[in-house]
Amino acid sequence: MRLEPPEKVSQEQITIDVREIEPLLQAPAMELPAWPEAMIKMRDGRILYIRQAKLEDVPLMLEYMRKVMNADHDFYDIVGARVYAEILGWYRSRLKDPFHLIGTFDGVWAGLANGRVMNEDVAISLHTMTFARRGRIGYAMYYAKTYYALEILKCKEWWSTFESYNGWRMAGLEMAQPTYPWPEYQHELGGARVYYVTKRYWDQALRNFCPQMIGSDLTFDVPDEVRKANEVFKLPEEVVV
Repeated sequence: MRLEPPEKVSQEQITIDVREIEPLLQAPAMELPAWPEAMIKMRDGRILYIRQAKLEDVPLMLEYMRKVMNADHDFYDIVGARVYAEILGWYRSRLKDPFHLIGTFDGVWAGLANGRVMNEDVAISLHTMTFARRGRIGYAMYYAKTYYALEILKCKEWWSTFESYNGWRMAGLEMAQPTYPWPEYQHELGGARVYYVTKRYWDQALRNFCPQMIGSDLTFDVPDEVRKANEVFKLPEEVVV
């Protein structure tokens, strides 16, 4: 759009340094506490190690998600595309206050749970994905990011929506999450219904979700042998979704 200036000007062209534009495009980051490393013993006896993703993990994460996008069943194509964009949005500083938790078995990527912080009171669940069949990895990963939002970030509410039937059953149904009235409240993922967990509901009903569903709880006392076994981040040999 162009308009003629209503006054004489000494300079008709102004050069703008992109470093001056970037603060307008990149949301100022909140000071978020880091997710402390954790682990949980799964039903089959394996130890799932859950840590915060690092920027150096991103190239491998994107490589795998490109393959997931090609899976034409159970909504993995759209979920894969959105997760790819969320990881890249974090990498390119185009997503406000995101967090990405990755779960590994001996370093091999088995699960992802991500979200972002909308404000001091509300954190948004984005996606939970598992890359190994069975084992209830998704339960552990979703629980971990809910724990992070309500226990570590001290948010008052946790908002989710679900794109797949399996995701809805795992967290929406199994956690008996209520919903806000629609369309007054819409989740940012496609404008779907907002399912929510308040801190009070978490304390009353969901704090023991992992012990009920998996048989054990998160522990943040990670021994050196578990940390060492998961030191190198590796992709699964096949895409299993």
